[in-house]
Amino acid sequence: MSEDIILPATQAMTDPFGRDITYLRVSVTDRCDFRCTYCMSEHMTFLPKKDLLTLEELDRLCTVFIEKGVRKLRLTGGEPLVRKNIMHLIEQLGRHLETGALEELTLTTNGSQLTKHADALFEHGVRRINVSMDTLDPDKFRQITRWGSLDRVLDGIRAAQAAGLRIKINAVALKGFNDAEMPEMIRWAHGQGMDMTVIETMPMGEIEEDRTDQYLPLSQLRADLSRQFTLEDIPYKTGGPARYVEVRETGGRLGFITPMTHNFCESCNRVRLTCTGTLYMCLGQEDAADLRAPLRESEGNELVSAAIDEAIGRKPKGHDFIIDRRTKRPSVSRHMSVTGG
Repeated sequence: MSEDIILPATQAMTDPFGRDITYLRVSVTDRCDFRCTYCMSEHMTFLPKKDLLTLEELDRLCTVFIEKGVRKLRLTGGEPLVRKNIMHLIEQLGRHLETGALEELTLTTNGSQLTKHADALFEHGVRRINVSMDTLDPDKFRQITRWGSLDRVLDGIRAAQAAGLRIKINAVALKGFNDAEMPEMIRWAHGQGMDMTVIETMPMGEIEEDRTDQYLPLSQLRADLSRQFTLEDIPYKTGGPARYVEVRETGGRLGFITPMTHNFCESCNRVRLTCTGTLYMCLGQEDAADLRAPLRESEGNELVSAAIDEAIGRKPKGHDFIIDRRTKRPSVSRHMSVTGG
């Protein structure tokens, strides 16, 4: 493992609106072993492997961001754990936890590969993960993921907890599909010692479904939940966009991520890096910066550092997401799996 030591950044990356960028989400692959209906087309065309950054390049880019003030790093996909030799990258990134330059290394996963990788994740410094799971019904799980197995994910969650990982369940709220199931999922997650977050579906990428049929405002869901739960707002934060409540009846935390009904742009501290080296300053905007070219044009990091500074200087105030009957096309043409969830 490399012995490089990174001192705290002397000057934080600050965007034009005074927000310090301290959180980097990195999509290590656009590939996934599920085909969730709200996320992907069933017959996806994935990027050629030659277009992807190598694991060494991903490590180098992440290190530059850490040198520039990133304190939280989340690996995403696609499904990050299907990337070949991904544990080598996680082990390498773990060195920044040991030096204190990085406060947290975490990932978002569909859970399908956790039985294989949970122990190694903990060994390399990961302490908590998000597992994306939208239903506890095996048939509905197969329907929404097209290819997934609920039992395999549940086995993965048990393996992760046994390894010492804390888990938060992420569920996308889908009208007419899992809205009535949310109380049961909350009781289950909290009963297993896990936090849970519900997320509004976002208009990203062409899919077979009509998102106006899927879209469930979380203001409506919260009102429905309040009929059987006591929800108390709390100041708890994980660094992401969720606003949390405590559910008095279960004693657990429930988060709401509301990009549509109440965006969280005013406090956004995040940028997203794709597996091809494209930096998106906003999930809901198409503007991007190519970091692969400057990364490969020099053995030093001056060019890529300058490219990052220029990109942060273009970070917009907020996104342009909209879902309504007149807006049939997605607000953003790329799929979430390309950008990184």
